[in-house]
Amino acid sequence: MNTLKDLLKNNKLVKIGEILLLFALAFGFIELFAPFAGDNIVYKQIVIWFANILMLLYVWTGIKLRGQKLGAFGITFGKITLKESLKVFLISLGVFIIAVAAFVLGSIIMVNISGMPESSDMSNYQFLQDNIGMLILVLLGSYIVASFGEEVIYRGFIINRLIELGLDSKLGRVLVIIISAVIFGLVHYQWGLMGIVQTGFMGAVFGFFYLKLKKRIWILVLAHGYMDTILMIQMYMSSN
Repeated sequence: MNTLKDLLKNNKLVKIGEILLLFALAFGFIELFAPFAGDNIVYKQIVIWFANILMLLYVWTGIKLRGQKLGAFGITFGKITLKESLKVFLISLGVFIIAVAAFVLGSIIMVNISGMPESSDMSNYQFLQDNIGMLILVLLGSYIVASFGEEVIYRGFIINRLIELGLDSKLGRVLVIIISAVIFGLVHYQWGLMGIVQTGFMGAVFGFFYLKLKKRIWILVLAHGYMDTILMIQMYMSSN
């Protein structure tokens, strides 16, 4: 009889089930606890954060059940030199710039397809306006839950699991990047159609560089963090 470890590593149906269960757990958690948040947008955001944390725990459990190490997703720890730190920073800055360009490109494409659509719905972040304390708190949370968490989930987990389904060819990896980008866009459904397209294009860039840079996920975490920082600061200053 195959063990769970063998099934997770070798059975494609089990791999697909693992991916589907990840999102079923997350959305189930949100549906269960969102009513307790009511109309309080801060509490709603907290529910989403905890859903992401639950997803991270799920991903970590899958790695452990396989007998793998975090390095399988590119999550490595160790001392790095000042020269290496500077190199990582510069590369992450380049990825960030390209991701921003893709984000903007998504907006342009939407405008040309449907005229002048509504902008991304960022109403869930209105509580940041002129609230420096909340801005700092949300930024700290975003670095852990969004910048780090989303890269582990949507790049590390999704891309690696899809590749394991037999999509390890050149064309297969292109499909993996597209699929992971579509999923990443769809999970931002609360941002509206514009937000879905924008984050989808951004996700495609991050997916491309995840593979291009041989899973150096910390570079993507930094680039993602730069984007979140700009977004949160924009929301903080939006009342002006």
